[in-house]
Amino acid sequence: MGTIIAPSILGCRHGELAGAAAGLERDGADWIHLDVMDGVFVPVLTFGAGVARSICSTVSIPVDAHLMVERPAGLIESFAEAGCRYITIHPESSEKHIHRVLGRIRELGCSPGLALNPATPPDIVRWVAGLIDLVLIMTVNPGYGGQKHISSMNKKIRTVRRILNDADRQDVLISIDGGVDSTNAKILIDAGASVLVSGSYITSSSDRAGAINSLKVFK
Repeated sequence: MGTIIAPSILGCRHGELAGAAAGLERDGADWIHLDVMDGVFVPVLTFGAGVARSICSTVSIPVDAHLMVERPAGLIESFAEAGCRYITIHPESSEKHIHRVLGRIRELGCSPGLALNPATPPDIVRWVAGLIDLVLIMTVNPGYGGQKHISSMNKKIRTVRRILNDADRQDVLISIDGGVDSTNAKILIDAGASVLVSGSYITSSSDRAGAINSLKVFK
């Protein structure tokens, strides 16, 4: 399939998110990335499952709900019912039983993902490799859009890819979120990225299709 381009709609007008997602699909996006924040795990409060439902019912491409929340177990069912294809959780949250939560995501018919903050050691992937379909590597600290990419995370991408290969899980996607643009896309793909999440680089552009295509040239 090649590299997947997944625009984040965090920077779009929150009263027009379904329309913005539909526009990004027309512009060539492969997925839509939802940054779900609870104001506790990160300082910002964004949107919930109702917004996700309106987006999922508007687009035909997969929607990935990235739950930057303190208690993801209480939310996964509502995001699954909303139609999200992927549900990605953080091991740094207050959930003590990550295996159970990942298993529940799959029971609900969704693909489970695990997100790692920049300072989170990659070795955790080794112990959940059989339960996940996606690893989301944060290359900025979560909570705000428009941050600069932390280039030292590129080594982490290679490490996670090696861990997955050693576990015979070459099929698990590696998604990169944070400061992704045309200047670093090829570096990230060469390191092992499968999915490029890009927010302000795409949504702040006057030519969103052109911004998406500038990342697709590296697919």
